[in-house]
Amino acid sequence: MPTDAAPSGPVLLFDGECGLCQRLVRLLLRLDRRRRLCFAPLQGRAAQGYLRQHGLPATDGESMILVPDWHRRDPPRYLQRTDAMIAALREVGGIGRMVAAVLRLVPAAWRDAGYRLVARWRRKIFGAARAGVLARPEWSGRLLD
Repeated sequence: MPTDAAPSGPVLLFDGECGLCQRLVRLLLRLDRRRRLCFAPLQGRAAQGYLRQHGLPATDGESMILVPDWHRRDPPRYLQRTDAMIAALREVGGIGRMVAAVLRLVPAAWRDAGYRLVARWRRKIFGAARAGVLARPEWSGRLLD
């Protein structure tokens, strides 16, 4: 999807070079039957534009960011790391909402410490992203470039 055809609603920015992140996006795409979430790799034009516009590090591939409303970006409102993941799970509903409720029981400092630990090792454990894995016809229009 070109960046000028911006979606309404939430957009999850993820590391497009990370195999674990790619798996999480695939899971969210499958769970999101209402097609509420859109996704943008941190290395893509849409995400880079958002990061630069709001003074966020454009090279930090270790942070997942959820922009709750892509159209209303001023003032900048976004969630990072586990808060972003929990918000995305809540957004897809169903079992995602239940998993999010359980994760919210864990203090944010502990969740984020675990997130940083996984972020440090994710490429060694899960490898790099594979080309074409997110290129399904039913998901077109939900992935920003």
